[in-house]
Amino acid sequence: MQTLGIIPARYHSTRFPGKVLAEIQGKPMIQHVYEQAQKTRLLQEVVIATDHEQVVQAVKNFGGKVVLTDANHQSGTDRCAEVIGLSEFQHYELVVNIQGDEPFIHPEQIDKLVSFLKNNAAFEIATLAKKVEDQHQLFNPNTVKVVFGQRQNALYFSRNTIPYLRDEPLGNWLQKADFYKHIGLYAFKNKTLRSIAKLPVGQLENLEKLEQLRWLENGYAIGIQLTELETQGIDTKDEWLRVRG
Repeated sequence: MQTLGIIPARYHSTRFPGKVLAEIQGKPMIQHVYEQAQKTRLLQEVVIATDHEQVVQAVKNFGGKVVLTDANHQSGTDRCAEVIGLSEFQHYELVVNIQGDEPFIHPEQIDKLVSFLKNNAAFEIATLAKKVEDQHQLFNPNTVKVVFGQRQNALYFSRNTIPYLRDEPLGNWLQKADFYKHIGLYAFKNKTLRSIAKLPVGQLENLEKLEQLRWLENGYAIGIQLTELETQGIDTKDEWLRVRG
């Protein structure tokens, strides 16, 4: 299956405006993401989808491929859907949404996710999860958790800690059960990506502020591929200052 990697790169980030152009070790953040995605084995092409001319120019300066998309998109998924709707990209059967603020993303994670979706026809969407290893992650609402079934099908995503251990003190939870945090890398079938971009915001999505709940609410099957590799997204200026070099 021909697979396209799309990196949504919104300039006006709420917590750190312009972060995709913030330099890390002498390169804009978005260049690091692009170069990591280019190292994969299973992506035939990588393109950056942005809402701002400054990002377009920066990408052209380092020789990357870029598309200027609608500034009114509410999510990276919507931005990806616009790109895959262009005639130049419609032939791709699978699409991977790669976060534009993940400068240290592992190419192996992308390949692992693409391979999982290719080999599991029952799923229309696939994403990653990693076992939670510390208490801070476990009870932090900014760390999204996921529970899944025996076929690796997602049952629910939440900012709360799931599952809830009714008869155990909080300090014992990590010793008594396995918990998994969601990693926001997604692979979609082409038709699925186009369809979900047209769905209205769902009730659960609105409550938890998690767009993947919209897809579950509408009956889409999301496969969960486990990874042991950690990710390091850059959400704030302080996080950038710690890694900029």
